[in-house]
Amino acid sequence: MQGGSSGIGYGLKYQARCISDVKADTDHTSFLTGTLSLKEENEVHLLRLSSGGTELICEGLFSHPNEIWDLSSCPFDQRIFSTVFSTGESYGAAIWQIPELYGQLNSPQLERIAALDAHVGKINCVLWWSSGRHDKLVSIDEENIFLWSLDCSNKNAQVQSKQSSGMLHYLSGGAWDPHDVNAVAATCESSVQFWDLRSMGKTNSIEHAHVRNVDYDTKKKHLLVTAADESGIHLWDLRMLKAPIQELPGHTHWTWAVCCNPEYDGFILSAGTDSTVNLWLVSTSNHDELPSESLVESPNQRANSLLNSYSDYEDSVYGLAWSSREPWIFASLSYDGRVVVESVKPFLSRK
Repeated sequence: MQGGSSGIGYGLKYQARCISDVKADTDHTSFLTGTLSLKEENEVHLLRLSSGGTELICEGLFSHPNEIWDLSSCPFDQRIFSTVFSTGESYGAAIWQIPELYGQLNSPQLERIAALDAHVGKINCVLWWSSGRHDKLVSIDEENIFLWSLDCSNKNAQVQSKQSSGMLHYLSGGAWDPHDVNAVAATCESSVQFWDLRSMGKTNSIEHAHVRNVDYDTKKKHLLVTAADESGIHLWDLRMLKAPIQELPGHTHWTWAVCCNPEYDGFILSAGTDSTVNLWLVSTSNHDELPSESLVESPNQRANSLLNSYSDYEDSVYGLAWSSREPWIFASLSYDGRVVVESVKPFLSRK
């Protein structure tokens, strides 16, 4: 089904590429987003959906010193978030705190709680474990994975362990398994690597080229979704990595991001440089048991899983985030700084 958009829009002042659900805010449907301007002072916007669900309200606007390339909200404290940023010459990463009474201040300033300053090269992302309060963080640069101990009360972050990805493996991003606090998936140019944070060693890999983005299914313990530049979207069972259990065609240009719904089985969002967000519904009911080779679906056997295409964008879409509080709602962010919030409620009856 092709379609335009009936979504709720909000425009940032500058270009942008990252948006995050504020999971810890249980009273509001909230998102954090940050801008990517080399010449201007950058901004972090705290957006909340109005109680009637008809408009996006900027609840907080904060200055950020550099271009924001990655932003993630802390899953257990709504005032804390991480950014990866660039000065144009070098990269940095930090943990920030929104001031408690920011709504009553004329020009509220973010407080830098800790700098993740052990990196040397290009930093790709900072990961929080999404399934509970946890005092560890993971950060990934092009050549290394770091495990940090974070103490917000004492405003301190210490490297607990570090490991190199190995020769000829340039890491580009990753995701933290919500079902296993010791498991992280890291993407590189020719594979997805699986790491055990206790030993800081690789446990397995998927040999699959040009994976841009990866996401774990929060409902299904063994399900992983990958987005690749040109070959589309693949679903993998972590117990059987020789071949994907399902394939989706992806986007007409590069498929940049995938995002599994936190509540509804099988609902997956994808975004790409074709200025489109796609909503997919895939069958995951057969994947609870250990699969056999005969269960792997070929692209010719599968039903058309595309529920809707949202095309109300004029630039590449890099940012996707489901709402944890209202999981039928998602936010998307295109490079020109346009945030759009949509509801997938009309499609929930398809399950």
